[in-house]
Amino acid sequence: MAMLSHVDLRKGVKVEIDGQPYLIIDADFVKPGKGSAFTRVRIRNFLNGNTIERTFKSADKVHPADVEQKSCQYLYSDGDDFHFMDNTTYDQIMIPKENLGNSWQWMEENMETQVLFWKGRALSCDVPKSVVLQIAECEPGVKGNTAQGATKPATLSTGAVVNVPLFVNEGEFIRIDTSNGKYAERVNK
Repeated sequence: MAMLSHVDLRKGVKVEIDGQPYLIIDADFVKPGKGSAFTRVRIRNFLNGNTIERTFKSADKVHPADVEQKSCQYLYSDGDDFHFMDNTTYDQIMIPKENLGNSWQWMEENMETQVLFWKGRALSCDVPKSVVLQIAECEPGVKGNTAQGATKPATLSTGAVVNVPLFVNEGEFIRIDTSNGKYAERVNK
């Protein structure tokens, strides 16, 4: 694999530093008036979840992480462990909750996800950009209490809590944008 220079380091790129896989969370390219350009990045370690900042100068090269994504089905969770099944080999895979970030809030049983592997080890999973979930619990909207943009908290079938408009009721299905965890729209099912 070709080495990455400091200009190739962007948000979302997966790199290997000191023998460990990292995800670039944020990258700033800086070209000062004097001196050579550099890139300042915030990276998260896939193995332990730690976030650090690093600066790469124009002469620095970085290995891209040798990772692969596989389509997997989310099966169930037992406490802090989440279990998936590889759709091609039918092997079961376990990922600890701390490796999933906020993704676990949007996962329902039998959902298709993309699991990220590094050297045969499951690191994390990506859920779809939006998911449709049922509201398990929320207060009823009070008639006349409809100020512009008013919201109320709602607990979803997965246990996640999101703010929804007052007109949305318990038992209804809503679409959630998983990138920011916000209500997108009501869905008829």
